[in-house]
Amino acid sequence: MGLVWWGETVAGAALAYGDAVLSAFELDFVESGQRHRLPLGQGWNRRFEAADPVREFRWAKGGESFAGLYYSTTTGAHVGYESWLERDRLILLDRDPDVVGIASQPFWLHWHDGKRRRRHAPDFFVRLGDGRGRVVDVRAGDRIDRAAAESFEETERACRAVGWEFARVGEPDPVLMANMRWLSRYRRRRCARADVAERLLRVFEEPAPLRPGAERVGDPLLVLPVLFHLLWSGVLSADLEGGLLSSDSLVVTTRGER
Repeated sequence: MGLVWWGETVAGAALAYGDAVLSAFELDFVESGQRHRLPLGQGWNRRFEAADPVREFRWAKGGESFAGLYYSTTTGAHVGYESWLERDRLILLDRDPDVVGIASQPFWLHWHDGKRRRRHAPDFFVRLGDGRGRVVDVRAGDRIDRAAAESFEETERACRAVGWEFARVGEPDPVLMANMRWLSRYRRRRCARADVAERLLRVFEEPAPLRPGAERVGDPLLVLPVLFHLLWSGVLSADLEGGLLSSDSLVVTTRGER
């Protein structure tokens, strides 16, 4: 007997979509305010980077998690998160030059495990510049129980069937993340004063210490926000993993703005 799937066998459903995996999963999502539920093989090509969250973000007093909204300069809109770890991952995604779209809780993935119906809402759907999709689940390694591991395994299987990437990510490097949190404060375009930026690019054509280089351009109170924005956007670069940014950190021009 085939695996029961919403009243029919997987084998029978596969006849409609040509692949057992494409028919064994369903996508439940919100598009333009309307709720949809479609087989994976029929719904995979929607613009999930623009989908509304399929569940609410809850702010529970005294709870272990911390939900909030992060303003993404990539999307020009707020993206929800349910923990500090998810917020940190959003920062990294927002700075990634390959990422052009991000949505949180983009869909429910439904399937049957042979005993009961299951569902899982991935943390993020990411659209890459070349058109590929990436599903991201954020969970520290020591917090993955059996049920979560099974959900991630099935989600990866569904992603492979439609050509999406799947990534289960945990805690990022603490030094890198501390630097990225700092630079993210200067991610908005309002920090990109063109006149100051051009002078900074000239000063850092050769590697130079951060603070002395900024002082060569002008008042650090005015120059440093622009410098940090250029580090965020990739026009300037520094070693963000070797140590915390400081006055002596070496900075150099890359002109690699996304």
